[in-house]
Amino acid sequence: FFIAMGAYKYLEELWKKKQSDVMRFLLRVRCWEYRQLPRIHRASRPSRPDKARHLGYKAKQGYVIYRTAVRRGGRKRPNPKGIVYGKPKHHGIKHLKFARSLRSVAEERVGRYCGNLRVLNSYWVNQDCSYKYFEVILVDPSHKTIRNDPRINWICNPTHKHRELRGVTSAGRANRGLRNKGHAANKARPSRRAVWKRNNTLRLRRYR
Repeated sequence: FFIAMGAYKYLEELWKKKQSDVMRFLLRVRCWEYRQLPRIHRASRPSRPDKARHLGYKAKQGYVIYRTAVRRGGRKRPNPKGIVYGKPKHHGIKHLKFARSLRSVAEERVGRYCGNLRVLNSYWVNQDCSYKYFEVILVDPSHKTIRNDPRINWICNPTHKHRELRGVTSAGRANRGLRNKGHAANKARPSRRAVWKRNNTLRLRRYR
């Protein structure tokens, strides 16, 4: 028997084949458009409606999409003229990698830019030799539509201020190693620092 696919499923399958003629053309044209725009700008609607909806976006009041460009490449250590006044161990300037992904950086920048909104999630939309382009889904916690919606009003709680700066978003959790569970995550939960502290603190209990 034949099962008809919905429109979003077609979109999803299209985006899985990024080297098809259609997608190569579309991505090339859109990339040119993004290059002409400011580094952080509001998008009228998501470029990938299927992906945005997967990640919690709804086409209603209170939801906003921002697009941003993040420069590609590793992290260069910011030492003047590359001089490190220290041990040879720390002399490396170039071949270093930042601890978080570019998607996480994109979320952080947009979150700072839109201080009154809450970052919900983000996804990749394009890239060229210099930049990666991401779209970030934001929610307005002071909007009545959001505050009255039981599915999303958890984000209005003050504990969710600047989730992106504390590694609580999906990209942030991935970079903290929290995608794993069980024995694979012994050194990642609740956080690497907490595990280090737990293992390096001498506890002399009274009754032992």
